Amino acid sequence: MDSAKVFAMKFSKVYPLLVQKAQRKGRGQAEVDEIIRWLTGYRQEELEACLEKDVAYGAFFEQAPAWNPSAGLIRGVVCGVRVENVEDPLMWKVRCLDKLVDELAKGKAMEKILRRGEGAQ
Repeated sequence: MDSAKVFAMKFSKVYPLLVQKAQRKGRGQAEVDEIIRWLTGYRQEELEACLEKDVAYGAFFEQAPAWNPSAGLIRGVVCGVRVENVEDPLMWKVRCLDKLVDELAKGKAMEKILRRGEGAQ
């Protein structure tokens, strides 16, 4: 799928897929929300408003209040793509969220997912 199609998808359509991925592995929606808030700086109310307003996925990332500076610590492969090699800044943000939810689904501890203790905030 090309970048334009990914960015045009509705966040309200992608979000349940992220939650389902986590839930299939025994993790919860609250953990997915915590990851999204940590990464983007959205407050819970703002996150819920984005879901209600049917915001485009690309716009969701572009309008993020405070991208976490520790996101630069996110490394690894998700969907066959090495996150740290993604050149498009907006697609990099999409891949960062994908990677963090992948880590959650694989049972990684939240402290490690949020890069605490790795020079992170």
